[in-house]
Order: sequence, then structure tokens, then C-alpha cells
Amino acid sequence: MPARRKPTSTNKKKAEQQLKRAIKRGDVAPEPKKPTPHRKPKGFRLGPTGQPIGSENVTVESARRLQSTFIKLPENYLEETKRLASTVPLQRPIMAQQAVFASYDHGMRKEDLTCPRRPKWRFDMTKIEVEHNEEGVFKKWVEQTDQTLAEWQVKSSEMLKATTEPEDSRPPSSAVPASPSYYERNIEVWRQLWRVTEISQIILVLLDSRCPILHYPPSLAAYLESRKAILVLTKVDITGPTRVEAWNKYLHAQYPHLPIVSVESYTEKEITAVHQGRAQYEPSIPHHFRQKLIDAIKKVHAEMLEPPERVKSNPSWFKKWVPPVKRNVDWDGLLNATGAKVGAVVGGPAVPQNKLDVDGSLPEMPENQGDGIQEPEVLTIGLIGQPNVGKSSLLNALFGARRVRASKTPGKTKHFQTLYWTSDVRLVDCPGLVMPNYIPMEMQVLAGILPISRVSAVPLCAYNAANFLPIERIYKLVHPTTNVPLVKDKRTWREGMKPEELPDVNRPTWTAIDILTAYADAKGWVTAKAGRPDVHRAGNALLRALAEGKISWAFWPPDTPQETLSSELNEAGLGIWIPQDKLLDPESEQLEESEEEAEDASAKGASSEEEMDSDVVEEFDENNAKTSVVGRFGALEVYDESEDDEIEDEGE
Repeated sequence: MPARRKPTSTNKKKAEQQLKRAIKRGDVAPEPKKPTPHRKPKGFRLGPTGQPIGSENVTVESARRLQSTFIKLPENYLEETKRLASTVPLQRPIMAQQAVFASYDHGMRKEDLTCPRRPKWRFDMTKIEVEHNEEGVFKKWVEQTDQTLAEWQVKSSEMLKATTEPEDSRPPSSAVPASPSYYERNIEVWRQLWRVTEISQIILVLLDSRCPILHYPPSLAAYLESRKAILVLTKVDITGPTRVEAWNKYLHAQYPHLPIVSVESYTEKEITAVHQGRAQYEPSIPHHFRQKLIDAIKKVHAEMLEPPERVKSNPSWFKKWVPPVKRNVDWDGLLNATGAKVGAVVGGPAVPQNKLDVDGSLPEMPENQGDGIQEPEVLTIGLIGQPNVGKSSLLNALFGARRVRASKTPGKTKHFQTLYWTSDVRLVDCPGLVMPNYIPMEMQVLAGILPISRVSAVPLCAYNAANFLPIERIYKLVHPTTNVPLVKDKRTWREGMKPEELPDVNRPTWTAIDILTAYADAKGWVTAKAGRPDVHRAGNALLRALAEGKISWAFWPPDTPQETLSSELNEAGLGIWIPQDKLLDPESEQLEESEEEAEDASAKGASSEEEMDSDVVEEFDENNAKTSVVGRFGALEVYDESEDDEIEDEGE
């Protein structure tokens, strides 16, 4: 029963208002906040052990534990970057050298940034002891990483001030401050990586081909140094064959011991009236890409079947040596794997512990010898990488159907998933992790590593993107200061007396806020109360379009010669932009998300039988009249022969 309302006197209310105004003016110190009592959420129940019970509570708690966590930017930094984004003019035309990816380490030691490793454990340790050790090691690693990145940020600020030219016309305060670098700070997400690397015998490291080196930092390379890994370049249909080949050569020079393959994960569907002429894509990998990927896995598998030299030199070790992978694998079955069972979740992800050491690595001496060691029953391949590189999309393409949920939002996969490719090979999809790297936050946003909804410095990220792409040219924007109707000259002139029109030498300069304002005006996006252009919504849409590939872009590898840039870039001022015949509109985002949700719902409710590929359902009435019912975005067409006969009779 709600408490009754207490009568308040007018004098007391007036005194409270005067006190509130005095606190606002600063004449009176504010009263300390009273601690709010903790309220239990609805449906919250505790069991005998004090833990929450109920499937709903367990699901919510598990999702919260696997939520990625990052640092929060200070308010003064956000205000300063917003001011600079509205005042610092953009360099136009964009220099060709901007298309080459530049290093941001500023001379810092690459060995100082590492990935956390799972501490060793024993079988006689309890779960609480193991987790306590992991949390202690992880806490120490976070402190060291924060200190290293703080030193790098200070050095970056000094480098930015040093590179400012004295004769620059801009004020000294126009130098954009150095941004921090984000990395995963949740130990639960790192535990997913530990589990995947422990149970996987071959690891596929997926890299976005638009800038692969950004997705394979030295910290991850050092973490996988003792593992059998394959570098897989994704989204090559966006990057183009020329840039992909250039990145292949660069990565081969940097990592000569690692095989490198390229893949595509989507093919365009045939355009029908159901989709209103919009391009639709389905998960599929071309045959030659599938063949190259399987050949690379087959080559690494053959290397793992060969015993090390120290085992070959010792007859007793060689006699007892067991390969760490399954010997006989049906490679033709992988190439032609189809059907409803492909991609099915069968069994659990665990492997017998006697095959691995307690830290997840193979025993050092002697090599896999001893009684009780058996050959693995399946070949386990893990897929790891940063968010939004296409791990789940590659799985769906290999299976030829949507077996796992793939989304444009980075970090959609929360828990590692184990799926069987064939009866001999299983794939493990790891959640994407933001690895520690000497990369500023705005570059991470441009690459699609961070979720746009959690980015607070939208003007800064838009300013960074506009330094690499001519966004105003891509969307054909009109500068806000020139968006006024032209005055028609109605004067009459005698022949030969009309003066020539001089070129406009006072062409307005673009800033990042000008681009967002012009884009918001073009879309009609305004704020609710004041009716101003909604620059924040425009910035979100712009960053999403860049991250999702609606605007095609790609960097060139470092040390790319100027001759290559001059020959490959069709015209000056393009930056990293790859012009396309058709530009996708970010306004279609809501429609695509609704289609993704519908596909996920259909995938959950579908049985193991083959799903229908068409949205058209045919029904027959009692007179065998054919009725065609189209999806919600198509027209409803009903064809009845009896009705046609009646119409003809009436016409006669």
C-alpha cells in the first residue's frame, strides 16, 4: 500500500527553493548525498548457498560477466576534442601518403605489451584457488598494461606538439590531443581465449584485409608464437585484389613462417521483387577460396604429424611418440561438406587432459611419450581475432548456412562455440577480443573494433575519418555556410559587355562538425527541442557506414612506394577511399537489422531439415486455384482463374 501524501507548508517549500538556488550559486555547500538502500531486483531469489537461483537470473548474470569493459574518457577530453573538431580545418585535397598505414608506436618497445597468459595449475587445486590465481595475475597485467599505454600516450602528445609547424596559421591549441588505446579489461572474456587456445590444435587468426596489421598486434603474435597458426585475410571483396596482394607480400616478409590465405564469406543473392531491388547476401565461400584454406590447413596438419628432431634422434622416444593431431582426415569431405549435419553442435569442447599440460601447452621433454597417451579423435581448429573481423561469418560460409549468429555489431559472440565441420574436424569460434596495441582509439573505431554505440568521442572519430576519406565528396554534401538559395542576376547586358564570372576564391573550408552538420541536413535529422542538426546521430551513422563496409576503404601497407600509389590511385584526393558504382545508404540499417533478427529467429525455430530458401509460399484452394503469398516487403498477388472467367463474362 503506498504511503499517504504528507502536507507541506508554503514557507517550508519556499525555504527549500531558496536553499537549492543558493547551492547552485555556490553560496552554500551542498549536503552530502544519503546512501540509497539496495533494492533487490524483481524475481531475485537466493538459494541455500546464498547464490541467485533460477534460469533467468543465471542467463542474465552470465551475459553480464561476458560483457566487454573499457576505460571511460574524461569529460574535459570530450569537450576539448569536440571544440577542435569544430574549429580545426581539414586538409583538402587529401595527400596520397595518407593512404599508407603509418606506425603509431613512436619508438615504444613492442615487447612491453603482451596478452595475459593463464597461470599454471594442478589437479589437486580447487576451482576457487585456480580462479584466485588467474585474477591475481590478470590484475597485475592490467596495471602494467595501463602504465605502458599511459607512457605511450604522453609520448604521442609530445610527438604531436613537435610535428606542429611553427609557421602554421592555426592556433597552438588546435593540436588534437593524443587519444588513449582501448583493450579488453574483463578477465571473463580473456578466459574464453584461454579455453579456445587450449583445446585447439590449429588456430586460424582472422585479419580484416582493409588493415591486417592493425588486427595482428605484436602482443597477439607473441602469445601465439608456440602455436600452429594460419593468417586468414577476410573481406577481400571490399579491399580489392591489388591491395590484398600488397598486404600478402608485407605479411610474408614480417612473418615468413606463417601461411597466409584470403577468403570471402558472402555472395550476392539474385535480386527479386521480395527485397525491393536491394542487394541481399548469403553466407557462402567461393570454391577456390575454400580450396586454398583447406590446403593451408592440410599443410600445417602434415607438419604436425612429423616428430621433432630430438624425438627422431632418440629411438625410445620415437617409438612411444604420438602425434598431437588426428592422423587420418577426410580432406575431400571438408571440400564438399554439405547437408543439415554440417555445423551441428555435437559433443562438448573439452579434450582429455592427458594430451595437454596444465597450462594448455604440449609437454616439453619428452615429446608426448608415456603410457596412456592416445591419438586425438578429431582435429580441432580454433578461430580467434579481434571483434568484427568476420569469424562467425566465415563459419557460416564454410557450413553454407547460418549456424552461428553473425552481426555487424562488434563483439556479438559472447561465448566460444564448438561446431563440427565434418566427423573428423570441429571448429571453435572464439569471441572477439580487443588486443593491447599502440593504436589510438579513433583508429580502432575506424577499423570497426569497438562498438559504435559505446563510443563517446564521436566528433574526434569523425575528424580522424575525414583526414583519410573525402566524406563530403562521397556523400555529395553541401557546406552549411553555402546552403542558401542563389540570387538570379536579372540585369540585361549588351552583347560583349557582360563581365566574366570570376571563380570563387573564398571556397569554404571543411571541418569535421561541418561534415556532420551537412550530413544531418541532407538526411533531415534534427534534435527534438531546439531543432538543430543532429550531429551526433550523423556521426554514428557515418562511423557505422565506415565500419560495416558501406563505404569501401582500405589502407596500403607501410613503405609502399609513391610510384605504386600514383599508378593505382585513379585521381588525387581519394585517400583510402575505394570508389564504388553504388553507395549503400546507412538509412537501410534498421531494415537490415530487422532482417537479421528474423533470420536468427527462423534459425532457432528451424529443425535439422533443410530450410526453404524462398520467401514465397504456395497454397492451393479447393478449386486448385494457385495463390502466391509473398513476404512482408513484397506485393500480394492472388491469381484465380474463376475470377478471370467472371470478368470476361461481364465484359461481354
